[in-house]
Amino acid sequence: MLSRYLAVALLATSAFAIQAQQEGLLPTQSIVTIDSKNPPQLTLSTVQAKVNRHTAKVSQVDAVRPNGTQIALLIDDGLRTSVGRQLSDIKSFITSLPAGTEIFVGYMQNGRVVATTPFTTNHAGAAANLRLPMGSPGLSASPYFCLSDFLKKWPGAEGADASAAPSPKARFIMMLTNGVDPYNGSVSPLNQNSPYVDAATSDAQRAGVPVYSIYYGDAGIRGGAASFSGQNYLTALAEGTGGRAYYQGLGNPVSLTPFLKQFTDSIAESYVVSYDAAGSRLVDLSFSTTIPKTKLRAPKLVLPGTHLSAN
Repeated sequence: MLSRYLAVALLATSAFAIQAQQEGLLPTQSIVTIDSKNPPQLTLSTVQAKVNRHTAKVSQVDAVRPNGTQIALLIDDGLRTSVGRQLSDIKSFITSLPAGTEIFVGYMQNGRVVATTPFTTNHAGAAANLRLPMGSPGLSASPYFCLSDFLKKWPGAEGADASAAPSPKARFIMMLTNGVDPYNGSVSPLNQNSPYVDAATSDAQRAGVPVYSIYYGDAGIRGGAASFSGQNYLTALAEGTGGRAYYQGLGNPVSLTPFLKQFTDSIAESYVVSYDAAGSRLVDLSFSTTIPKTKLRAPKLVLPGTHLSAN
């Protein structure tokens, strides 16, 4: 008789736990990007999600559309002025964006981002507002301070009603910076753990924003160690958020066009995937696909309840 009561009690406890877990589930969305030479179409039947290493129910897969996309281009104001030779590449990138895509252009300085162009679909106007970085060594203070501040204060679109809730569009960041964190001390390969890089990564994960970057040297901190340190941090940031870090050896790239082309291609190959997740803090996240020879890029952590819109 006792064993029967114990069995009933265990079943009741298990049922209660399942119900509690189900009640704690929140509709959650993440940007997932296909990595493949010939990108196939991602569908509901070909994608799987895991949250905290447990299978999560995927309810919807939507391709990111131009009119549902915001791109923030953040340029380090401490870059070497030689980047002026790349301004035509950047202008071409902005003006070639698909119609309807919102672009923001800002310069990272003193721990914040100063806008030259708010989010707008006027690509020609945004390109016209580009300027040379000031070229003062370390002017950004730290690109990771700037990134965190921008993510927490993500601006609205040009002409938008300030009292209205921001549109939950698919959001992407492209940073042009050397990636060095001067507040972490030495750029020695033995000193590559920065709490500020970790904090910026977490802020991007909470916002559901993949961060891409192109390495370009600063006017101050130079040399192989600085290049290694900056690129190491930018790679960690990209891998943690589902973005990508572009670089070419130790020196500055001859042209930004190939990297900016890869960036726009990645956006075109991105999807907003909807699934269920539970919790009030960042939780582990991973995606896989049944499509052969295809990998998926996504943030490593997600805040349950994150909401995006593909169109």
